[in-house]
Amino acid sequence: MSELATTFEEDPPRQPGLGEGFILALSGYEGPIDVLLTMARDQKVDLKNISILALANQYLLFVERARKFHLELAADYLVMAAWLAYLKSKLLLPPDDTGDQPSAEEMADALKFQLMRLEAMQQAGAKLFQLPIRGVNFFARGMAEGLPVSYRPVYDVSLYDLLKAYAAQHRDRAVSALEIEPFDLFSIEEAIERLRAVLPGVPDWSSLFSYLPQGIRQPLMRRSAVSTTLVAALELVRQGRADIRQDGGAFSPIFIKSAQRQAVHEQD
Repeated sequence: MSELATTFEEDPPRQPGLGEGFILALSGYEGPIDVLLTMARDQKVDLKNISILALANQYLLFVERARKFHLELAADYLVMAAWLAYLKSKLLLPPDDTGDQPSAEEMADALKFQLMRLEAMQQAGAKLFQLPIRGVNFFARGMAEGLPVSYRPVYDVSLYDLLKAYAAQHRDRAVSALEIEPFDLFSIEEAIERLRAVLPGVPDWSSLFSYLPQGIRQPLMRRSAVSTTLVAALELVRQGRADIRQDGGAFSPIFIKSAQRQAVHEQD
C-alpha cells in the first residue's frame, strides 16, 4: 500500500494596508474569562472576595441558556464550563490532602488571579484609548492641521514683459517652412567661353586671376568666379587648348597661356 503524501499550501503573503482600514467591534464577550469577569462584577464586591461557587453556578447557567436557544458556543466556552463544574464539585466536597493535584482553594485563587489580570488589562486599554491622539488632539511640528488653503496667483510684470511674451507666442505659432533664395553665381560654361575668347590673343604666360570678370565686390560672387575660372582652365588643358603652371607651392600664383600645339594646328 503506497503512502499518500499530503502537502499543505501556505497562505499567500498578506499585503500591507489591505483590510486594516476598517475594524468592526461588536458588543459581546471576547472569551470565557471575559464572561466570568462580567459575572464577577455583578456581585458588586472586590475580585479577591468574590464567591467562586456562585460564579461557577452563573457560568453554568449561562451555558445552559445558550444551548437552550441553540446558540453556537466555541470549544473554549465548553472547556471552561467543564472546568468550573469540576471546581464546583471540589468546593462542595471535603478537602482531600492525599492527592498531588491542587486544592479547590488554590484553583479558586488561580481563577481570581486570571480575572484580576484581565480587569487590569481592560483598564489599561481604556486609559490608553483616552490619551490624546496625534493628528486629532495634537499635531507634530510642521504637520498639516487640515485647514483649508486657497491660492490666488498675482502677476507683477511690466508692459514690456507682456509685449515680449505675446511676440514670443506669435512667433512660435507663425513658423513657416525654410525657403532658400537661389544665388546668381557664375557657371563653368561661362568661364570656358570667356577663356576661349581671350587666350588665343595672349601668347605669353599670364596670371589666371587676370581673366576674372571685372567689377565683382561681393565675396561670394568672387569665390564663385575664381572656382569656375580654375575649373574652366583645367578643362581647356584637358582639351589641349591651354597650358597652366604653378612655380611655387600651395597657394602660389597660377599662370595660364594658349597652347602652342593648338596654335600650330590652327595654322595648318
